[in-house]
Amino acid sequence: MTNDDVLYAYRLRVLASARELGSVAAACRVHGIHRSTFYRWRRQAERYGLEILRPRERRRPQMPNATPVLIEERIVAFALGHPGYGPARISSELRREKWGGLVVSPNGVYRVLKRHGIGTRALRLSLLAGYAAPPEPRRPDPEPERHIAVDHPGELVQMDCFCIGRLAGTKGVVWQYTAIDAASSFTWAELHVTPRNPDARHASALARRVARELRDTGWELERISTDSGSEFRSAAFTAEISRLGALHTRISPGRPQSNGFVERVQRTILEECWKPAFARYLVPRYMGLRRELERYLELYNFDRTHNGRHTRGRIPAEVLGAAKMWR
Repeated sequence: MTNDDVLYAYRLRVLASARELGSVAAACRVHGIHRSTFYRWRRQAERYGLEILRPRERRRPQMPNATPVLIEERIVAFALGHPGYGPARISSELRREKWGGLVVSPNGVYRVLKRHGIGTRALRLSLLAGYAAPPEPRRPDPEPERHIAVDHPGELVQMDCFCIGRLAGTKGVVWQYTAIDAASSFTWAELHVTPRNPDARHASALARRVARELRDTGWELERISTDSGSEFRSAAFTAEISRLGALHTRISPGRPQSNGFVERVQRTILEECWKPAFARYLVPRYMGLRRELERYLELYNFDRTHNGRHTRGRIPAEVLGAAKMWR
């Protein structure tokens, strides 16, 4: 029995109660309705028959402030074209002139994606890859926000390594060496293959590159923050940082949030670059992933708005002053 059947039987029972009790007021008190409602039902039944009391289907109301269908289609198309982007990122990008200057709030974007069944990254990536994704685990409540204060580019650069894994045709483990300037969010990242663990040689080369490119834009590398990985505890890496004239600090064990800038950018690269890339490629290859990373960093540094605490909606290259360099 459907809800419509239950409601129809209820209305018939109200009319029958009024005949049995001989009082409309008493029947309305028993069933908890107003007398005007009873008289309306009885008047309709006497004129059109009892079937008129059966609930009728109603069309879905058109809300005046609903998102237009054309904008919904643009949001869905953009989300499927960039499955690693979240609602805030999609909203920020669609406001740009290159995407049509569409002003939709992050909550509005999320509701549109949820209505179309692609409200999470896992669902969008599964649609792209062609398989049913498992539900995402429930995230714990966030801790109170803690911030790292910096004043200018070069004051603090954070470095870390991220394991991509073993690829077909590659002897060893592919590691991503990452560095990010805390003030501008400008990011450097490279892929290298080592037999097992990250190599201090590649970490030192990345530090030299960061110092050189900061110097090209008028800034000096002042401090590098890393974890206590073997590649960063190496004497060769420590000597290289000293030669560059920078201070090397290591975070306390078990406190990755102290290196929060690089940890977050590695997660962003994972969501917006690696997951879509692995969903597209049947057999990922080392050189193909290097090209994917180069293309993504070009987008991230020179053409992607950044909603960080220090950038505030600007492009990292603009903050660093490198918009006209390295292109």
